[in-house]
Amino acid sequence: MNPAMQAPQVGRRQVYCILSARSLPYARRAISSLLDHCDEALDLKLITDTEADHKALVEAIGGLGVPARHQCSVHAQAEADDIAATRFAGLKHLSAFRFGHPCWRKITDPLLFAEPGEEMVILDPDLYFPNRFRFEPTPSQGILLMWQRPSCLLPHETVMTAYDAGIGLAHHVDIGVAHARNNLDLAWLDDLIARLGGTALPRAMHVEAIVWAALAMRVGGGYLDPVHWHCWQNTQWKRLAQALRVPGATLLRVEDFTAMKCFHGGGAAKWWIEPALAAGLIGAPGDQIRSAPIMPFEPLTRAEYLNTQRVKAVARRLGYYRLMAR
Repeated sequence: MNPAMQAPQVGRRQVYCILSARSLPYARRAISSLLDHCDEALDLKLITDTEADHKALVEAIGGLGVPARHQCSVHAQAEADDIAATRFAGLKHLSAFRFGHPCWRKITDPLLFAEPGEEMVILDPDLYFPNRFRFEPTPSQGILLMWQRPSCLLPHETVMTAYDAGIGLAHHVDIGVAHARNNLDLAWLDDLIARLGGTALPRAMHVEAIVWAALAMRVGGGYLDPVHWHCWQNTQWKRLAQALRVPGATLLRVEDFTAMKCFHGGGAAKWWIEPALAAGLIGAPGDQIRSAPIMPFEPLTRAEYLNTQRVKAVARRLGYYRLMAR
């Protein structure tokens, strides 16, 4: 049966993932670990691009053997476009934002499929769920995001546009997992995109992080526990190890997968999960069912952001990034 044709059921967690068929080499493991290890019933909606992508994802999901407690459906962009024509009517900046970088649709497209007030657990396709787990409760107001030590807000010009416009930005945001409800102020979101640049926004994927960071400071919420919801960080010693040709799967040995609900393998790390599993470097699933406290969002001040940029500029002049390019 086409997963998109399954009948809905009450009580499932509402989960979304925006991806193309090109992501399947690593996304297949993300989806299978999610479906196999989540202790809750899920309604997983995969939102993709073309009809060819739709067909490829339907075939991929069909080959996974979806557990009976879950529902999984696949939706092409054309379906989302039809809904957006009504749902985003009069919101010209939000409507145009959907056609910028494909990653930006993580912000817009779950809003098209969720019922008013319904939860939206939004996932990147480069995740791995190593243990039996449950998602944290989605708050009635505010959003939840993953935490990472550095700031991933790019490009610099758009960040400065935000500061010049008086837009507050949260620090440490990682956007591998986001919880929200479909009760966001769409008029405010439309205006935010206009103030950031509207249709002149650079088509850079990290603009998505700027929007999430601004939304966090607007509506509140907090960070998911970074021990349970762990973002891989390309630290200095890891960069050096990669420059010395240490296999990526070997680098994952230092990660405490036994404590994690979710591992966000951003960058190169998403390609290392399969060889690490094949080599037995990631253990059998344990249990990570309990919820952990949510940490409040921290603002990223203009002064702190600019200080970080000065440090990066010095490193760039010294050739650090050329030496450690990975």
